[in-house]
Amino acid sequence: MKHLRTADDRFADLPDFDFAPCYTDIDDTAGGTLRLHYLDEGPADADPVLLMHGEPSWCYLYRHMIPVLTAAGQRAVAPDLIGFGKSDKPTERGDYTYQRHVDWMADWLQQIDLRNITLFCQDWGGLIGLRLVEQMPDRFARIVVANTALPTGDQPMGAAFRAWRDYSQSTPEFNAGRIVHGGTANGLTEAEIAAYNAPYPDASYQAGARQFPMLVPDSPDNPASEANRRAWDVLRGLEIPVLTLFGAEDKVMAGVEKLFQTAMPGAAGQNHRVLSPAGHFLQEDAGPELARATLDFIAG
Repeated sequence: MKHLRTADDRFADLPDFDFAPCYTDIDDTAGGTLRLHYLDEGPADADPVLLMHGEPSWCYLYRHMIPVLTAAGQRAVAPDLIGFGKSDKPTERGDYTYQRHVDWMADWLQQIDLRNITLFCQDWGGLIGLRLVEQMPDRFARIVVANTALPTGDQPMGAAFRAWRDYSQSTPEFNAGRIVHGGTANGLTEAEIAAYNAPYPDASYQAGARQFPMLVPDSPDNPASEANRRAWDVLRGLEIPVLTLFGAEDKVMAGVEKLFQTAMPGAAGQNHRVLSPAGHFLQEDAGPELARATLDFIAG
């Protein structure tokens, strides 16, 4: 599988991002390997909080949550999905499938052998992370669901999602930093916008970011629909605790938290919250607050 690797100097001196890189080689499912980048902060023997990002961000999204988690004695592990951040980036859009994203992350998770995990998942971090829970429920202790979903295509996607998908395919310049900026309530600095663009020296590095919106199951016969239905069958039967933390200003995910609250038994009686002001990328708007809510959830 042909891929690109963003040069390290693209990530020099990013604001509030003084973390050591970690790398694991994973099976690319096509006879080769890909290098996956992740952060691993805090005590190595502590129970991990797995922080999974989505589209078109990378683990930089969690820079304000990680210090709060580690100061409380937690281990914070934040991977870059393949195609994003410091992870390798296959160059062909057809190399990216929903199933491959799940397989890539499952390989990595088993290699570093995380257990008793608190999953914090947002955007595609949920679409992939919740599939990992379905596959390996014994590794997970609890789930924080933040502005994400697990669609099967059996219900129509909303107008806000369709508008985003159309934009993602038609815009001549896919500016990841500006997209993240537009998905926050409080905005980003120019340096932060540049940090979200750092993984992409040019458009040839953006195949994964461009392809992600097209992989969301949007019809009952989508290639991923049946797999997500099976995942929901498992998730509905799990008793592990589930907390929803959603941003009030997110138009794409508005109201989706109610599905998790009613469908997953472990969501009953939890301190679910809708935060404001907070947009789709609520880690930017309320990172420390989200970390504290996660710590309270773990303690509870």
